[in-house]
Amino acid sequence: MSGWTYILTNKPHGVLYIGVTADLAARMMQHRAGTGSAFCRRYGLRQLVLAEEHTDIATAIAREKALKAWKRAWKIELIERSNPEWRDLFEVLLA
Repeated sequence: MSGWTYILTNKPHGVLYIGVTADLAARMMQHRAGTGSAFCRRYGLRQLVLAEEHTDIATAIAREKALKAWKRAWKIELIERSNPEWRDLFEVLLA
């Protein structure tokens, strides 16, 4: 089973949420419907700005834990390397 790590935000350089899932499309639909997580619902985090696919869920979970331990500046740099405009990648990745 493959896995995904992902980062959501409410605006460029806004609040960041790091998550892990086996089904990114389904998880994003949960977040957008307001049923994904209380933290995302509270801060209006619906914009997918980074998504990394992994070969298995264990690797995805390890990556999520590593990213959560990073400094905020490192997370922003990671996002801006692959998505400098902070575009919502939901439609691009899941189209």
